[in-house]
Amino acid sequence: MSDNRENNQPPYDRDSSYESKGGPIIPKSPTEALRPEKVPEPPKRSRKAHSQTVIFLNFLMTLIVAVTVVGIAGFYYMIHSFHEPGPLPTNTTITVRNGAGLAEIANTLERSDAISNGRIFRLMADRYMEAGQTPKPGEYEIKAHASMKDILSLLESGKSILYTVVFPEGLTVKQMFARLESDPVLEGDLPTELPPEGSLRPDTYPFTRGTKREEIVRQMRAAQTKLVDMLWQRRDPDLPLKTVEEFVTLASIVEKETGKDDERGHVASVFYNRMKKNMRLQSDPTIIYGLFGGEGKPSDRPIYQSDLQKETPFNTYIIRGLPPHPIANPGRAALEATANPWRTDDLYFVADGTGGHVFAKTLDEHNANVRRWRKIEAEKAASGGNSETVVDGQPGGNQAEKPAN
Repeated sequence: MSDNRENNQPPYDRDSSYESKGGPIIPKSPTEALRPEKVPEPPKRSRKAHSQTVIFLNFLMTLIVAVTVVGIAGFYYMIHSFHEPGPLPTNTTITVRNGAGLAEIANTLERSDAISNGRIFRLMADRYMEAGQTPKPGEYEIKAHASMKDILSLLESGKSILYTVVFPEGLTVKQMFARLESDPVLEGDLPTELPPEGSLRPDTYPFTRGTKREEIVRQMRAAQTKLVDMLWQRRDPDLPLKTVEEFVTLASIVEKETGKDDERGHVASVFYNRMKKNMRLQSDPTIIYGLFGGEGKPSDRPIYQSDLQKETPFNTYIIRGLPPHPIANPGRAALEATANPWRTDDLYFVADGTGGHVFAKTLDEHNANVRRWRKIEAEKAASGGNSETVVDGQPGGNQAEKPAN
C-alpha cells in the first residue's frame, strides 16, 4: 500500500463528515467544516388537520371531558351534601300531606331550614328510593342537624308523631264522644247516631295527625266487640245470663260499683247470688244512670235517699233483674270478672271507708257493716261533708232486701 504523502494526498480524519450513501469521502476544508449545516424544513401540515370536522371533533371531545369532570365533581358534592349534618339548630316538626310529591316535600323541608338544598334532596331521593315508592304522609319530628339521608329514611318509615286519646273504664258513650270532640288534633265529625251503650272499649288509642274521629270510634267498637265475644265464649257455664247483652249490662254495673281489681270478681258474685235468689240488685250506679243518663251525674249533685224511690227503667232498687241496657262501657277487667266471678255465698256489700267494700253473707252481718259505714259518714258530715247520700245495699233507714224464700 502506498503512502499518502507519496501521492501528494492531504491527510484526513477517519471520523470526519462524509456522505452517508456509500459514495467517496469528500474532504472539507477547515472553513467548510466550521460552516453550520442547513436545518431541514419542517414537514408541511396535512390538509386533514385544517378540516372543520376534525376541529369540531376535537372541541366536542374536550367538551365531553370537561362535562364529565364537572358531572363527577357535582355528583360527589351531592352525595356529600346528602350525608352531611343538616343546618337545623333545634328539633322541629313538619307535616307531609297525603298525596304530596317529592318537589313539595323538598320545598317544605327547605323552608323549614331542615335541609340546605331542596333540589339535591329531590334528586338524591329519586336515586335512593325504589320505583313507585314515596314518602308516607304524616307529621314528623326532625332532629337537630339531621342529614338529608336521615330525613328521607324517617319519611320512608312512616314513623310520624303519635298522639293518644284516653278513655277510662266506666265512661258512657256520650262522655267518650265528648272527649273525642274536644281533642284538638283529631279531625272530622263524629257519627250522628250514638253507638249502643257498652259497645265502645275503654282504652288508650294512639293516632297520627289527620286521623278522623269516626276512625277512632270504629276502632273502639271493633275492639269491644272482639273482646266481649271472646269472653262470652269463655264464661262460666253456670251464669244466670241468657244473652251477651245481659253479660255486658251486668259487667257495666260491676265496673261502676268498684274500681279495685281485687274486688270485681267478688262484687260480680254478689250480683249473681242475688239474681239466683230473685233479689233486687240494689246498685247505686243504676239510680244515677236512670236520673242523668249518658251525661253523667254533675259533680256537685249528691245522691239523696229520695232518689232511691224514683221510678226509672234503670233503678234496680225498684225493678227486678237487669236494666234494659248497659249503664257504661265496661273495661276488660270488669268483663273478665263478670264472665268468671268468684264463687261466694255473699249477698251484700257496703263501702268500708278506704275506697273498697266489706262483704256479708247474712243480713245481720250486713247491717253491722252498714252501721260502721254510717258512723264514717256522720264523721264526714260533722267536718262539713254531705251525709244525705245513698249507702250501698241499704236504702235509708230500712233494711236491705231479704232473700226470697
